[in-house]
Amino acid sequence: MRGRIFVELHRLAAQKFLVFRKGSLTMLIRELLQTKPVTFSCELFPPKAGTDLARADEVVEQTARLKPDFISVTYGASGSTSHNTLRMARHIGEQGCTALAHLTCVSASRADIGARLAAMQESGVQNVLALRGDLPEGETRPGDACFQHANELVAEIRAHGGFCVGGACYPEGHVESACQEEDIANLKRKVEAGCDFLTTQMFFDNNVLYRFLYKLYARGITVPVLAGIMPVTNKKQMTRIIRLSGTSLPPRFQNILDRFGDDSASMEEAGIAYATEQIIDLVANGVRGVHLYTMNRPDIAGRIMANLSHILEKEA
Repeated sequence: MRGRIFVELHRLAAQKFLVFRKGSLTMLIRELLQTKPVTFSCELFPPKAGTDLARADEVVEQTARLKPDFISVTYGASGSTSHNTLRMARHIGEQGCTALAHLTCVSASRADIGARLAAMQESGVQNVLALRGDLPEGETRPGDACFQHANELVAEIRAHGGFCVGGACYPEGHVESACQEEDIANLKRKVEAGCDFLTTQMFFDNNVLYRFLYKLYARGITVPVLAGIMPVTNKKQMTRIIRLSGTSLPPRFQNILDRFGDDSASMEEAGIAYATEQIIDLVANGVRGVHLYTMNRPDIAGRIMANLSHILEKEA
């Protein structure tokens, strides 16, 4: 029953977004969601200013060889790595893979956003993930910042034209929301502003996602939702992520961290196995998009995809 509901949700969403472009090197993501039973995508982050760009190119090339349906590139706090985001997105396209570039607006003027969108279009980037973003610690919003919330950025991108627009959603609620009902109301405004699809923050209990999807459906939110999965291979990294995101850990996963967290090789194996199990359960229950937070580890992504090779081939 649960799987049938999720399949129907995706079918309703897909009917809205069958749009094709001539002369495009890569696809609009809404086209992928229309045409594929299950999509599998990866996320990368750009190098910090002054670091080795050749390594970033290598990560892109190794990830592209895995043949995900698309690769997303994060933006960095307050756009601190925005030039490298665009550079990586362009390199993704050069590998013949569809790119999704993140864009944040928390410290941006309308002119800033217009210039960034124009640069994306000039580089052939057609897919944007619209985010409010977080200011670096200790910084304040500039006086000419025009955007308070992500839905305002979505509307601005729509007005600019020429993009498939994605948004973020939070199965356990955004850390700044008073309650999940408030967060879903904000999400509905974002979708109504023009989001074509949503990608979730990481979660480690699939039932959290299933309950969240039912609530979205009840509120009339029927755009495709891609499940964000993070393979946890480092205990210290996980502790920081939990602190920043507010993501909860089910007892089963906490036991894995407690037992294997101080042995890097064992933790890596356990993290890959746990993420693989999550994805199998998601696909079995009708979730039709999985987005892997790779932490720039194409080797980890490759091992997970190898574990799922027959499932992904069957659903291609």
